[in-house]
Amino acid sequence: MNIQNKKIAIIGGGISGLMAAYRLLMRRDDIEIILLERGKDIEKRTCPILTKVSDRCLKCKQCAIMEGVAGAGAFSDGKYNITTEFGGWLQEILPDEVVLDYIEQADKILVENGATTKRFKPSNELKKKCLQYDLHMLQSECKHLGTDANFDTMVKFVNHIKEFSNFSMRTSAEVVNVYDSEENNNVKVVELADGEKIYANIVIFAVGRAGSNFLQKWCNDNKIMLSNNQVDIGVRVELPAMIWEDFEKKIYEPKIFYTTKGYGDKVRMFCFNGRGEVVAENTSGVLTVNGHAYEAEEKKTNNTNFALLSTINFTHPFHEPIEYARHVAKLANMITGGGVIVQRLGDLEIGRRTDDSRLAKSTVKPSLRGAVAGDLSLCMPKRQLDNIIETLHALDKIAPGTANGDTLLYGIECKYYSARPETDLNFQLVGKPNYYAIGDGAGFTRSLAQAAAHGLYVADHIINTELESDNE
Repeated sequence: MNIQNKKIAIIGGGISGLMAAYRLLMRRDDIEIILLERGKDIEKRTCPILTKVSDRCLKCKQCAIMEGVAGAGAFSDGKYNITTEFGGWLQEILPDEVVLDYIEQADKILVENGATTKRFKPSNELKKKCLQYDLHMLQSECKHLGTDANFDTMVKFVNHIKEFSNFSMRTSAEVVNVYDSEENNNVKVVELADGEKIYANIVIFAVGRAGSNFLQKWCNDNKIMLSNNQVDIGVRVELPAMIWEDFEKKIYEPKIFYTTKGYGDKVRMFCFNGRGEVVAENTSGVLTVNGHAYEAEEKKTNNTNFALLSTINFTHPFHEPIEYARHVAKLANMITGGGVIVQRLGDLEIGRRTDDSRLAKSTVKPSLRGAVAGDLSLCMPKRQLDNIIETLHALDKIAPGTANGDTLLYGIECKYYSARPETDLNFQLVGKPNYYAIGDGAGFTRSLAQAAAHGLYVADHIINTELESDNE
């Protein structure tokens, strides 16, 4: 248990963990960084669907889309939003100008590793158009890397980090427990599934959404308060690209929310993928849907897709929003024989199932191979389905054609926000000195931009306090 230099263990290799490691390595050469990632290294992450080996999810033990070095963001379409209006909740803890500064710092690092410098600007013209129909569009500067270019940027960034002599990384390294050493409470013990123990002075939990259950259990075991009772459940909408091309060309991604007249619920349109494709994701055996968009012209499709999700805020006594969302998704998997559902809006509205024959005649061809024609009303709660249908017709007023009968709806898409542990203002876990929690898996962020900024901020805090105090 001999630690000669200050050693920091980072659990999770997503963008927040990578940014934290990079900042620590750039500014201090007298520390050791070990990064532990449950999945594979970035260049070894291969999905059978994306490589065309299979037309449906094979439910791999480790989902290459969701887990591995560079996290779920590695295969995202690489949207980077420079704003505090959305993308996380760091601005609830830090001043807006601090959050924006760290978002810009992270963007500069990504640009140094090949990311585009092109930014889409906000459009008051489109915002006004939305407001005329009681639709509220959030504004930000937006960068779109594309799924392919984003992946290349992350490969370069990871390889850059590996060049530091005081950095080591372990992949396929599942952490099962973390605790203080009985001999010295300044030493933390990180225990792996194979029984190996790694010793460190500081632990940063950067577990990502795929590791949120682990962090939640660890917090419960260590009597750390958790908060979060929100979940978003809905569908992935796919339609001809020309319907939303005016928005796409001007701002790239419209983020619009609408309050339904029927229930007074909030519905969000986001994760826009112009001329992209719908993809399946496997999170602990449950299949959900998402979307990708590529930078290379030859990889583009004739369709555009986006998420349309209804927000649910549960109240006492219910406190398991993630399990609720997983249950709804499981129902969709069950009635499709282990896949995801696709249904025409026209069929849904008249109360009939989409079958293979109706899907084949649709003017919109599904981009997700292996999606099963079916009936969303058999698995999605009526309230959420009513909200989605009403919102599609509201969106049709600003982008006519959105509510066409052939518009495709894939289910289930859900965004469950990780329970947030109680921390101080520098994201150190309350009652657990030298344990930090960052990124999406800790419930503080929900975007590449804020997750990256979070990693840099906590690294700077550690440099300026924990490490400097050792030299006094």
